[in-house]
Amino acid sequence: MTLTDWIVLVGSLSFIVIYGVWKGRKNTNIKEYLLANRSMPWYTVGLSIMATQASAITFLSAPGQAYSDGMRFVQFYFGLPVAMVVLCVTLVPIYHRLNVYTAYEYLEGRFDLKTRSLAAFLFLVQRGISTGISIYAPAIILSTILGWNTSLTSILIGVLVLVYTVTGGSKAVSHTQMGQMTVILTGMALAGILTVQFLPEHISFLDAVRVAGKAGKLNAVDFTFDPDNEYNVWSGLIGGFFLSVSYFGTDQSQVGRYLSGSSIGQSRLGLLFNGLIKVPMQFAILFIGAMVFVFYLFTPPPIFFNNVEVAKVKAGRYGPQYEALEAQQAEVFKARQQAVDGLLGALRGGNESRIADAQAQLNATDDQGRAIREQAVEVIQQNNPAADTNDTNYIFLTFVTNYLPAGLVGLLIAVVFSASMGSIAGAFSSLTSTTIVDVYKRNVRPDATDEHYLTMSKWITLGWGVFCIAVALFSGRVGNLLVAVNKLGSLFYGVILGIFLCAFFVKRIRGSAVFYAAILSQAIIFVLFAFSKIAFLWYNLIGCVLVLTIALLFSVFSGKRQPVAATGAGTGK
Repeated sequence: MTLTDWIVLVGSLSFIVIYGVWKGRKNTNIKEYLLANRSMPWYTVGLSIMATQASAITFLSAPGQAYSDGMRFVQFYFGLPVAMVVLCVTLVPIYHRLNVYTAYEYLEGRFDLKTRSLAAFLFLVQRGISTGISIYAPAIILSTILGWNTSLTSILIGVLVLVYTVTGGSKAVSHTQMGQMTVILTGMALAGILTVQFLPEHISFLDAVRVAGKAGKLNAVDFTFDPDNEYNVWSGLIGGFFLSVSYFGTDQSQVGRYLSGSSIGQSRLGLLFNGLIKVPMQFAILFIGAMVFVFYLFTPPPIFFNNVEVAKVKAGRYGPQYEALEAQQAEVFKARQQAVDGLLGALRGGNESRIADAQAQLNATDDQGRAIREQAVEVIQQNNPAADTNDTNYIFLTFVTNYLPAGLVGLLIAVVFSASMGSIAGAFSSLTSTTIVDVYKRNVRPDATDEHYLTMSKWITLGWGVFCIAVALFSGRVGNLLVAVNKLGSLFYGVILGIFLCAFFVKRIRGSAVFYAAILSQAIIFVLFAFSKIAFLWYNLIGCVLVLTIALLFSVFSGKRQPVAATGAGTGK
């Protein structure tokens, strides 16, 4: 990194921290600290929702995902816009009317304390772990570029976020997320433009798109119905819908964002804004990854994109073996270039027979390249059995640091840091809200002063920060970070959503029925995850249906009905 890159990076991060501390400096009560006094306009709500969801994992892993597997991951988000409409009609007015601090307060009034506590516990477990992974995501950047220790880098990132989150609470989080999204959208737009400009002069944008399509990297839509296929239209629309409803409707990290809206209308507009922008934004990020793939058709790519592991193997006794594989890859790259040139000529001429032959030749060189890569991974493992052999998270990073101009490298790294800090800050705020309202205030100190709760909220934020940083220190071997976080969420969100659907729409179900149904359903999901090949998105639907079905069966066999409370618990008001 050049001096210009460092100035851009340090300047961006310093501004975010200082601005957050300044905006949140006047918190005087728990309502201001946890919900920004319910004063945010729709655009702040919308950008805050996006920033909380779009962590560094999104911008670090998604381009690499498209490079390796094509754009089919975009189907994961197809159910999100519909989910936003459903939530605007159903849950948003209920939450505002009940004047709750967290989504889980309502469950005690509808069911009982143990059901509220269970839902809060499931949220705290999965959100605490996923936040730790989100902290680790940008830590691999500095470890790769500068050789910094990932553990120390994770601690640094967590501390930066804690500085303004502990002092400023939800108000600081919401205001800094607006600036973070500005940095993110600007940086990714510039990266996309330059990726196309870096292609050879004789390759037009249309040529790049057509080659990417023939190489299978623009596979954004797949109508095949296959429960074992993680990404297709049906898993996205159905599983993604249930995941989105559960995430945005019952996960406090998102509920807290739109509960800070100044009115029902402002909260609804913020959610709808997210629903309209998220899919195109994710499509664009994945498309950048597809263009990076085309770029490496004309520029020799490394066999393995984690240069830290490559440097280790070259410095050891397996160095000559790895370098021999690099020489083989160079020969395959020449053949690959010939295949690409032939494919371009055939595409421009519209000769279907020549297109098929050239595509077959390109696929053959890809197979040869994959075989060499597999051998290289084996060599890396022989040299270091503890090595992380999934380099998807490093693909876009390698491209940025090797080819983008000075200043923009710093901006792109600032993008990843900004995204990480935005999602982490939102998570810290939600973990604090749930802990202080649903655990501490409800079960430990129900009659303390507002000043006491404000002080404890800051200590709890600090405590969760320490926990999440600890999780980050063990997150190095989870593979693709984007997939890991979504898998983790899918293990819990379906069950949590089932609890809330029982609460809102099935009046005959009692608290004990849904409590034991949720425990049993969660156990079943864990068993399926461990022993079946079902794609993880379907766990959201399966968990939800299990809770509803089992709770109804418990209620039928118990022969009793519980009257439904007219209002929520209100214990956090």
